[in-house]
Amino acid sequence: MKLVIRFLAPLLLGAALWVLPTPEGLDLQGWHMLIIFFSTLMGVMVTPMTMSAITLMGVTALGLTETLTLKQALAGYGDPVTWLVVLAFFISHGFIKTGLGLRIAYCFMRIMGKKTLTLGYGLTLTDMLLAPAMPSTTARAGAVVYPIMQSIATVYDSKPGVTAVRMGSFLVMIVFHANAITSTMFLTAMAGNPLVVKLAGTQGIELSWAMWALGALLPGIVSLILMPLCLYRIVSPELKETPMAVKVAQNELHRLGSLTRDEWIMAGTFLTLLVLWIFGHQLGFSATLVAMVGVCILLLSGVLNWDDVRGNKGAWDTMIWFGAFITMAHYLSAYGVVNYVSEQVGVLFSGLPAWLTMISICALYYFFHYFFAASTAQISAMYASFLLIMLSAGVPPLGGALMLAYMSNICAVVTHYGNGPAPILYGAGYVPLLTWWKVGLIMSPVYLVVWLGLGSVWMSWLGYS
Repeated sequence: MKLVIRFLAPLLLGAALWVLPTPEGLDLQGWHMLIIFFSTLMGVMVTPMTMSAITLMGVTALGLTETLTLKQALAGYGDPVTWLVVLAFFISHGFIKTGLGLRIAYCFMRIMGKKTLTLGYGLTLTDMLLAPAMPSTTARAGAVVYPIMQSIATVYDSKPGVTAVRMGSFLVMIVFHANAITSTMFLTAMAGNPLVVKLAGTQGIELSWAMWALGALLPGIVSLILMPLCLYRIVSPELKETPMAVKVAQNELHRLGSLTRDEWIMAGTFLTLLVLWIFGHQLGFSATLVAMVGVCILLLSGVLNWDDVRGNKGAWDTMIWFGAFITMAHYLSAYGVVNYVSEQVGVLFSGLPAWLTMISICALYYFFHYFFAASTAQISAMYASFLLIMLSAGVPPLGGALMLAYMSNICAVVTHYGNGPAPILYGAGYVPLLTWWKVGLIMSPVYLVVWLGLGSVWMSWLGYS
């Protein structure tokens, strides 16, 4: 009976909302879009079916109800961001298949392998060093840091499933949260950040690379220090100390011997991808195109074969549900649903002091990310209107623009679909869905206190507010 209720709940919710009158100020298509989105999200959370199956049903519902045309409903599967996620899975497999990832892991263990916590800080530092020069969060986390993390976890026999709690779950959460924090710290660390600069410019607010980085410096460093410590308690790894790890790493590196042909090719491809991702904007190459080049090199060289590609279940499974969320997020914005909600919110803050308006708007903006499958989508739909609400309330322009910009990145931690790296890391299978959402919910107050509390004081001292 409970199973039947879990299946029926999303359908009953959708049916009940469908017969209600359309809210004033929202058109019928937008209202139906919102209903199907809510029902799909509820299905993901409560039904025993896989997320891919539920989201495919959601996309089907969009077509059957004529809320979207079939071409529109399937648009998310042709989005470059969706393919970047899929391609990153293939590149990650190259590290594992060649053994290069394992070799890197042993080198990493030799330096920082005595404690699981120090491994977490090592991964965090890796992401921070790459972030200023790599604007693709998916490439940074999914194709660079994650393969190393996966190899480390494998060394300690922590794999998706029962043994994930040994250390894999903890390290996956480290990679995900570190990526969100470093994306917040630098203008060039996330593809949507330049859009923030453009939108702020329409209000006469000029944001430079240095202003962005300086404003994020103190809260960013504090977040990077606190995050592994907090996750160490929330997703506590069973394996906390590894006193023999350094010796084991040395022995294994000796056993592996010199780099093989495939390892050299994988390493060369990896370095080529890094260079092209870093300088891709100047060269006119998108992150997705660069990833395609990388996969083609691996196929042509024989490092990967087509069986590796078509047999990568995680990649294709992720494509189904991530593409669906991309479609829904786009049309929630296109049909005015998000703008409608934002406009209704503005009246709630009339008469409040400027500082309280800024904190309230930023916190609300942060939690609105539950409705988005990409940070850039939320920026496009909500940043300008929420910034205008703050400016109307007397919030200092530079401080308000930067604080809302920081929220646009750090908010990605709340769900398993909130940015590019999320589906790769969740799809790896180390962290159950409910645990993923629980960690995001628990860590949210920590980040909000650091960024809105300490960050506000810091920016005031800098003269930004």
